[in-house]
Amino acid sequence: VQLQASGGGLAQAGGSLTLSCVVSRNPFSYTSMGWYRQAPGKERELVADISNLNKTNYGDSVKGRFTISRDNAMNMLYLQMTSLKPEDTAVYYCNAVLRLDGKNYWGKGTQVTVSS
Repeated sequence: VQLQASGGGLAQAGGSLTLSCVVSRNPFSYTSMGWYRQAPGKERELVADISNLNKTNYGDSVKGRFTISRDNAMNMLYLQMTSLKPEDTAVYYCNAVLRLDGKNYWGKGTQVTVSS
């Protein structure tokens, strides 16, 4: 299982960024896919996840600002981030739970930096 995230970068407060993650298997191979983030000195936290029935779940700090989506035909996972805040600055990780073994798989992170 391989996951590769991209799309991070520098944005100004109030701006937008979209993260993408390509997964090595058909998304229906996973029970859920999601995005997590880790800021310096903090624990990794859930940003958003989406089930294979397209049920979504968001962290409280991003509700109403971020949108998670998936393109099953293209083996892609996305995170649209709007109204960015400096506190959104973190390394963002793509995650998937494989149906076959129930394990979590992680991609390498992509840095998002939001300036005030």
